[in-house]
Amino acid sequence: MPQTIETLPNGLKLWQDDRFFKLGQDSVLLSAFAKPRRNAKVLDLGCGTGALALLIYRPDLRITGLELQEEPLALFRRSIADNGIGVTAVQGDLRAIRTIFPHGTMDYVICNPPYFDRTAGKSAPSSEKRTARQDGSCTVEDVAVATSFVLHTGGKAAFVFRPERMWVLLEALDRVRLVPKRLRFVHQNTAAVPSAVLVECRKGGSAEGLSVEPPLLVESEEYQRIYEK
Repeated sequence: MPQTIETLPNGLKLWQDDRFFKLGQDSVLLSAFAKPRRNAKVLDLGCGTGALALLIYRPDLRITGLELQEEPLALFRRSIADNGIGVTAVQGDLRAIRTIFPHGTMDYVICNPPYFDRTAGKSAPSSEKRTARQDGSCTVEDVAVATSFVLHTGGKAAFVFRPERMWVLLEALDRVRLVPKRLRFVHQNTAAVPSAVLVECRKGGSAEGLSVEPPLLVESEEYQRIYEK
């Protein structure tokens, strides 16, 4: 399969391959929504070829990407080397997170988890894409458990998900003490139903104080600024 290189909005280069999910709207919007503090230790769960990790990159952040599949991870490592940046790429299964990272050592987690139940809808066209987009290799619950394990109390995580399955995500987060604190829906325009939801949660603390932000419209100047940033 031919490999291509994409220039991200922040100027970094991303190696891609048609076998794996390519740079898309969800990763770009999640990178703009996530707000890791300065000098934070950030983990990208299920990082794939590293698009999200590279989009969120700042020199002060200590970013690690964890990916199950070796081939997309090899492309991520190639992008890291070509960009000359200090990002770490680790091969491993997030369901075995306890054997990979120490407990409570991350400040912020970012993740674009599998959207669809393995039995629902049309299957992804390749095994690599099924791993990334359907919950055959890991479930939303697996993602929530791994996130909670690596975060210290007070640490935060940001996810992008499908609105029609949002309750699946929120229930999974609640079971592991991850409390939603920010929520934002993405719409094509003011007349359209949401196509994605962005969620930031905090480990531990009160369930009070959820901030529902104004909708992000694809047909807006803000959306264009995110892509031009």
